[in-house]
Amino acid sequence: TLAERTNLAGVRHILLVLSGKGGVGKSTISTELALALRNAGKRVGILDVDLCGPSIPRMLRVQDSAVHQCDSGWVPVFVGQDQAIALMSIGFLLERPDDAVVWRGPKKNALIKQFVTDVAWGDLDFLIVDTPPGTSDEHISTVEALRPYQLLGAILVTTPQ
Repeated sequence: TLAERTNLAGVRHILLVLSGKGGVGKSTISTELALALRNAGKRVGILDVDLCGPSIPRMLRVQDSAVHQCDSGWVPVFVGQDQAIALMSIGFLLERPDDAVVWRGPKKNALIKQFVTDVAWGDLDFLIVDTPPGTSDEHISTVEALRPYQLLGAILVTTPQ
């Protein structure tokens, strides 16, 4: 649809951050990478599709923010004094940030698709996608939803043990 083409049309590169297990630092890598790119003068967005543990809003100290609707979908939360990082996370849609999300696959997959198509990102140099741990259905949904767009690549976070 037109909305799908327009909401990611201004995004030059998409980068997935993945791992085979939890607790290895995907969200930390995603956050630090976004901050480093911003400090290099790039326009950056983070899409936090870690539905069960959306920690990036807290890492960027915007956990009390709310997302708003506009004509082309959700407006992400803009982070920092310079508002240079756009962030979308399920953490903004929960009544309490620590609420657990217990959803079956179809509902999670629909939300991921909605995050990909219905967020008004504007012009970004990089969109960093922080994925859930493991190799679940959500990864397949995310990659399939992003397939029509310019995917730069993936960062695989591993541990040395």
